[in-house]
Amino acid sequence: MDIRNIAIIAHVDHGKTTLVDQLLKQSGSFRENQHVAERAMDSNDLERERGITILAKCTSVVWQDTRINIIDTPGHADFGGEVERILSMVDGAIILVDAAEGALPQTKFVLGKALARGLRPIVVVNKIDRSDARPDEVHEEIFDLFAALGADEHQLDFPMLYASGRQGWADDVMDGPRKDLSPLFDLVLRHVPSPGLDKEAPFGMVATILESDNFLGRILTGRIEQGRARMNMPVRVLRPDGKVIETGRLTKLLSFRGLERVPVDEAEAGDIIAVAGLSEATIPDTIADPALESPLPSTPVDPPTLSMTFRINDGPLGGREGKKVTSRQIRDRLFKETEGNVAIKVTESPESEAFEVAGRGELQLGVLIETMRREGFELTIGRPRVLYRTNEETGEREEPFEEVLVDVDEPYSGVVVEKMSLRKGVMQDMRPSGGGKQRLTFLIPSRGLIGYHGEFLTDTRGTGIMNRLFAGYRPHAGNIEGRRNGSLISAEDGATTAYALFSLQDRGRLFVEAGEKIYLGMVLGEHSRENDLEVNAVREKKLTNIRAAGKDDALLLTPPRRMSLEQAIAYIEDDELVEVTPSAIRLRKRYLDPHERKRMAKSTSSN
Repeated sequence: MDIRNIAIIAHVDHGKTTLVDQLLKQSGSFRENQHVAERAMDSNDLERERGITILAKCTSVVWQDTRINIIDTPGHADFGGEVERILSMVDGAIILVDAAEGALPQTKFVLGKALARGLRPIVVVNKIDRSDARPDEVHEEIFDLFAALGADEHQLDFPMLYASGRQGWADDVMDGPRKDLSPLFDLVLRHVPSPGLDKEAPFGMVATILESDNFLGRILTGRIEQGRARMNMPVRVLRPDGKVIETGRLTKLLSFRGLERVPVDEAEAGDIIAVAGLSEATIPDTIADPALESPLPSTPVDPPTLSMTFRINDGPLGGREGKKVTSRQIRDRLFKETEGNVAIKVTESPESEAFEVAGRGELQLGVLIETMRREGFELTIGRPRVLYRTNEETGEREEPFEEVLVDVDEPYSGVVVEKMSLRKGVMQDMRPSGGGKQRLTFLIPSRGLIGYHGEFLTDTRGTGIMNRLFAGYRPHAGNIEGRRNGSLISAEDGATTAYALFSLQDRGRLFVEAGEKIYLGMVLGEHSRENDLEVNAVREKKLTNIRAAGKDDALLLTPPRRMSLEQAIAYIEDDELVEVTPSAIRLRKRYLDPHERKRMAKSTSSN
């Protein structure tokens, strides 16, 4: 059967996974009476809860006797490592662009990677049924983006469709019949070349996706670059440097059929398959016939830009809520993550029982932490730090910068510009985007954005949209002012009382409610002033046998501020940690004892 391999790439929330749902339905991959969940490709619990794609996944449909392998990719810049790997498996790409929002930073990132690989993308202007759609302007934006990214003549002559992924139609023209997705299927067959790889050469494939299965063990997915794969054939695994790390047999060959993986006896060059039976192979190793002496080329992935310290939970409440609490268990889990996620790097920390985990951004590392806490881990997390480097030519210290695109209502544009400039952001562009909104483009150090997103939503009354993209390394921008408010720190162990919290409300915003277990050194709230303040939140009212004429005042407590995991990580300062357990997220000081805190503060200031 003839084969086409395509990836669907776009900015977050532009409709990739919803479009794949319709492609599967209209190609006959589901039975008529089969119940299928919305966004069927987002099978992970976290993906369903957050409404985003985190892991790239493969599916397959048949259209006019041609098998089309489709890879659904994440849209967040933090998961860009997934997209970079996936593009090596495909011969074409569908670039999805929102008809109202236009080309956003992640569109620029993935399109640049696709053009660099020589792909000729198909552009689909999606969500054309939106009331604020502006398809003609978006078409011009896309053409300008292609030109800015150095597309050649063939790539600039891109085919374009207007579509609605939710309604399940695509057309060559704006006022087409709006019937189904046949024009998109037909365009893929016409425009995307078949793989055209050597089927008679010795078998070879590059592992691109790694998964774990309870029955089959490690499953590696990739495209067969040459030759044929057969059940139980002997293979060896080559690292990118040519070192042989394992020999074995392909105990299982799985091909994609709709949402399922189906066992097959043989697969040939150009097809995307999953193999089982290897215990050491990982991304981006070459799995090949013993006759193949050198590894196949693999795509290098951009380096991580942000680092966090993962430590054991050594607080007074440690070990009460989770099952996995030792540094050995945390270490094994982190190194297991690096096997399947090439954008994450783990190293041993100078601190005892701690590890440095580097990734693309707060969201990517936040997803890893959330996954670990659901698996029963307890750990404490340090403040995110950017990874600096020294320019070999100039000797200058450089830091990662990001391009930030902000869509905001006009009345709030002034406060956004002010806050960005305080964080060393430089405005590159400002233009009206319709509907009383402004589109602002900034270039800003990555560390300037740590902890800013919550403040941004407050400043814009929840109406602003901020998109960011790694823009490379630039000279160090200087000091950036951190959090202005201090912390309310517990001076006692015990359970909070309504009586104590009522008198503390005037001191600042509380993070805890009555009856919660707290301990010495735990952060209970945000102080209204710049300094830290130690408070007693377990104090009880003294009872006497003297009765007052009137009843006690009713203690009305303001609801506490509850932070999500990402908000907590972004909120803390260098001397604070986030304690993460399966049932709670707490903030605490790095040094719980107040005398030790003062001693460390003195030694830091003297240095």
